[in-house]
Amino acid sequence: MVVQQHRSGGGARAVCALAAMGVMAAAAGCSGGGGDRAAADDRVGVGAVGAVRRAAEVLAGTGTGSESAAGKPDAGNPDAGKRSAATTAKVSTSMETAAGGTRVTIRGRGTYDFRTRTGRLRVVLPQDAAGEEEHLPITELLAPGALYMMNRGAGVPKDKWVRIDTTGLADGNLVTGGVTDPMAAAELLRGVRAVTYVGETDLAGVTVRHYRGTTDIGRAARQASAPSRGALTAAAKGFRTDTVPFDAYLDEQGRLRKVRHRFSFANKGPAVEVVSTTLLYGFGVPVSVPIPDGRDIYTGEIEQGRQP
Repeated sequence: MVVQQHRSGGGARAVCALAAMGVMAAAAGCSGGGGDRAAADDRVGVGAVGAVRRAAEVLAGTGTGSESAAGKPDAGNPDAGKRSAATTAKVSTSMETAAGGTRVTIRGRGTYDFRTRTGRLRVVLPQDAAGEEEHLPITELLAPGALYMMNRGAGVPKDKWVRIDTTGLADGNLVTGGVTDPMAAAELLRGVRAVTYVGETDLAGVTVRHYRGTTDIGRAARQASAPSRGALTAAAKGFRTDTVPFDAYLDEQGRLRKVRHRFSFANKGPAVEVVSTTLLYGFGVPVSVPIPDGRDIYTGEIEQGRQP
């Protein structure tokens, strides 16, 4: 089962149904030094917006972590213009849905390659609505334009993968799979319209800069790299509103370390909020994501409403 509609009142019901199934188918001053000046530029005004928008490029190794407001590397900063050689990372995710006083959380853990836009995650599902036995964890493979799931349940053989075309999903797989694709999470920040520098904080022993603001899905889709554009374009058409609040945490190299997006679905009853959080660490870890052969993909009908 996948999300079929978000603009109508059925959007919230779809999210709740997917949650029950276990799958969403989550300003400093300027000193005299050049390095400090570049850091300050990234904390206010155009500099802050640019730092957040560049997050996807930095992760993919195609962009720099520090640029001047004019968009060129700051010659006064010895680290400006450097690109991160580590384009892979370990990933931890959570996706929390709140509706009608009920909260459901889906968690994932795995690895991701930002250059190839591929990843492998083990997604742990919540107990069913009655609080009885837990669902089997789902293995998800993320690839440009596609989501592969094993242990999907609902009548799918345990040794078969289910393949979903993410460009055909109403939400572009921002919530359907219970995990927001890490690259899509970063690409969403390309659409940032307003951002505030909150301050420095410690994240698992790493000093990071905390930015808070809103991004526009439609704008992000237009600015996204080609592999991410299709899914984000679908999401821009599917959500009731394009505006998504976020909190982003960048390290000194401009790499995204953590991002939290808050998606909202309209309903005739109480609003449904989905909070998707992506945590990145262990940069440079080996990542291998073999795409399943056609013979290993289930092509039969998925039984709607059946528990895994």
